[in-house]
Amino acid sequence: MKLVLPQQREKYSKLFMTTISLIGWALILYSFVKLDSVSDPIVLALLFIFLLISEYYPMPVWRGHTAITFPIIYVLFLLYGFSYTALIYACAVLAVNIVHRRPLRTVFFNPAQLALSFYGAVLLLPLIEPFVEKMSLTPIVEGIIEYFILLAVYLVINNVIVDFVLVIRPQHYSLKMWKHKTLTELNSAAISLLYGITLYVVGSQNRGEIDVFAYFFFFSPLVGISLLSATIARLKKEKNRLKMLFSITTELNQMLPAQDWLSALSGSFNELIGAEASLLWIKKEGEWELCFTDGRVVPGCVVQPGALEEFEHMKHPIIYNDRKINGGAAADCFEEDVKAFVYTPLVIENETIGMFIIARSRTKSFEDDDVQSIATLANQLAVIIKTRMLFTEKEKRIVLEERNRIARDIHDGVAQTLAGAVMKLETAGKKFNRNPEETRKLVDESVLGLRDSLKEVRESIYALRPYPTERASLAEAILRKIEAVQKEYKQVIEFEIRGQEHALSPMVEKVLFDTFQESLQNAIKHSQASKVELLLSYQSEHILLKIKDDGRGFSLFQAMLKARNEPHFGILQMNDAAEKINATLQIDSKEGTGTEVSITVPRMGIEGGSINDQAHASG
Repeated sequence: MKLVLPQQREKYSKLFMTTISLIGWALILYSFVKLDSVSDPIVLALLFIFLLISEYYPMPVWRGHTAITFPIIYVLFLLYGFSYTALIYACAVLAVNIVHRRPLRTVFFNPAQLALSFYGAVLLLPLIEPFVEKMSLTPIVEGIIEYFILLAVYLVINNVIVDFVLVIRPQHYSLKMWKHKTLTELNSAAISLLYGITLYVVGSQNRGEIDVFAYFFFFSPLVGISLLSATIARLKKEKNRLKMLFSITTELNQMLPAQDWLSALSGSFNELIGAEASLLWIKKEGEWELCFTDGRVVPGCVVQPGALEEFEHMKHPIIYNDRKINGGAAADCFEEDVKAFVYTPLVIENETIGMFIIARSRTKSFEDDDVQSIATLANQLAVIIKTRMLFTEKEKRIVLEERNRIARDIHDGVAQTLAGAVMKLETAGKKFNRNPEETRKLVDESVLGLRDSLKEVRESIYALRPYPTERASLAEAILRKIEAVQKEYKQVIEFEIRGQEHALSPMVEKVLFDTFQESLQNAIKHSQASKVELLLSYQSEHILLKIKDDGRGFSLFQAMLKARNEPHFGILQMNDAAEKINATLQIDSKEGTGTEVSITVPRMGIEGGSINDQAHASG
């Protein structure tokens, strides 16, 4: 079986649409030639206005929108014949397509295929009328049956033409999408049928002369419902769009400390904006780096460095509606049938630090609301990327300060001790024969100094080892510590995790783990607790860590006075560490009632404190 390439399918779809457009517009122009004088132009103008409003504000139906215009078209056909109906219908659809800035091919295709569909139904109607007349039905029933047949044939022809285009074009058209479209059209047909039945029932009653006011009052509810429901649907769509955009930006903020923070964009933003592909370039140390791709992107695409220089000068979104005319510097990174692009620079403090590109397969398909959504997300991305850059600079500074601190410690401590020991050993060697007692004293002093140096070296090595929360998540590090404590002390420890775990900054995880470790040690060694309950809760606004024991408790005031004179990680140290990450530490204890230690970290503070604070804590 021969495989049809996307380029060929695109060519076939264009050829079919062009053929339908030519035939349809030929029919419309022929109708224009066949026009006669109009007896009541005011009614014709009124029906045209109603038709225009119904086309511009499609009525929302189950999982879609559809223009409920067939009752108006049918009345036009009854009053003025096919020629006026085809011309008025085509002009209304053409105007709406132009206002919506649809591609030129679509602008001409839609009116043509609708005119052809209605013409096919009109041609079939005379063939059906003899069979209807033989049934000897009342005029009302005959009219309703003819209306139903005209509506059914019109919808079948219309959907066959549109489905054929959707099937042969290279864009994906699944069975699910076909079912969605068909159900939407069936909803439209049901509403049109009910209105047609009402038309014949009301028309059969003797209510006086049918004039422009009669048509106005008959069709105004249909147009009013269409207008009102379309407005409500647009407001709901905007609400859902803002809600989904908020959800994406919230997830990006929550994943900010994680390495794969951009995974929040995968699929979700393309779905939100109705796009088929997206790219994100970030400027790192003066070089543009492709950091994210999603959708119909060419694998391993490479853009010449010089071509990306135009990103530097972009400060506002730029829309490229047609790839053939101009697709921008990154057009080659998308598949060939992707036609329209929006280049949105990520600008912060008047500096372009990234470029977010969204693409669609339809030309001229980006509207103002779409560009606004893209720009909103781009602004959020700019803030996040800048924040991550500051984090990276902060980490480098912390590492540099830590290296300098270790160098100073070695110079002022171990190096000085070793130098002193070497000098004493040299002196002892010279005095060995003359003064053995002095020599022995110098050797003993040197051995003590070397032991102190060895202890300092071991402490430095231990301090440089990865922290438990650096080798595993916070929950895993706590579990490992609990297992080690239970193995050594046979202690009863209950650990509960609530909520969805989120990535936290290393600083926050370190403070939380230190608080847990110190509280657990106090519960076992000092409070003589028989049971310890531990809770780690990831909530919407904060992270809570609670350690509760049933030990003998203590006086908080006395403990704080004692902590001032002891240089270990006690109550004051826990409180200082909590303040550095904007957390709240609470200790509830009384003698004989156990102890409860709670530390609450707000979501806005999970990145930790200042550079100096983090450097101090890591030391």
